[in-house]
Order: sequence, then structure tokens, then C-alpha cells
Amino acid sequence: MGRWHEIMKIPSQFQLGECCQATYTLSDGIVLVRNDELLANGTISFIEGTAKIVDASEPAKLEVSFFEDAPPSPYWVLATDYDEYTLVYSCSDFAGLFHVEYSWIMSRTRTLPKETVSALLDILKSQGISTDGLTETDQRPGLCSGMP
Repeated sequence: MGRWHEIMKIPSQFQLGECCQATYTLSDGIVLVRNDELLANGTISFIEGTAKIVDASEPAKLEVSFFEDAPPSPYWVLATDYDEYTLVYSCSDFAGLFHVEYSWIMSRTRTLPKETVSALLDILKSQGISTDGLTETDQRPGLCSGMP
């Protein structure tokens, strides 16, 4: 729970800004999710959703929903120390027509040691997930100072 700052991600059509951060709050067994980003025009964009554990025997595998009429997406926490870093992965197939993958490396602060990032990239690779497409998120303090 709490606030996490995006360090790296597999780019997506729904995430276009910098200074990206996610805030998670537990409410009656459901995780409330708020994602914020700073757009190129200087405005802050956000979206709110929910996440829930699908199977209590696998608490690191959640489903996240941002739109009422859309099916939930997998949201798997592959690694975390709860205090400094977390590594999240998601993949979905749509009617056998196409496959999408997302991954996020997040930190409690706007920076993460290179050694930690490298170790998290190694975890993705060990699961057969390509890290070639991951990009760094701009988290410079001067740029991100207006974030909530």
C-alpha cells in the first residue's frame, strides 16, 4: 500500500506522461488504485480503479479494473521488498487476435539504485520476459515538483 513512483515501464498507449506514480489504499479487502502522471502540456492526469486478489493462495496475483464495462487485467507482483522496490507484470490475450504485455519497476522514492534496477530486470529475463522495450520514466525533482 502507499505511494510508488514509476522508474521504468514497458510503454503503453494509456500512459503518456512523466513523473508517473501509483497510490494504493486498502478498503474493505479491495485495493483502491490511483495513477497520476504529468502530461507534456503541464497538466496532471489521473485515473482511479480497483484491484483485488483473485485467489487467496496466490496473494501476489491481482486483477485490476479501471473501467466498469471492461474486463479486469492481471496485475502480478513478481518481486517486492515493500520498502524500496516492486516489480509488476501483466499480460493479456484478446480474442486470440493480439497479445499485450506491461511491466513496471516502481520505487518508494523517485530514484532507485542501478544495482536494484539491474536485479529486477534479471527477474523479468528469468521469466522469459523481454526487457528490450522498457523505458525510463523521467522523475527529476524539478519536473515532478507539482505532483500530488
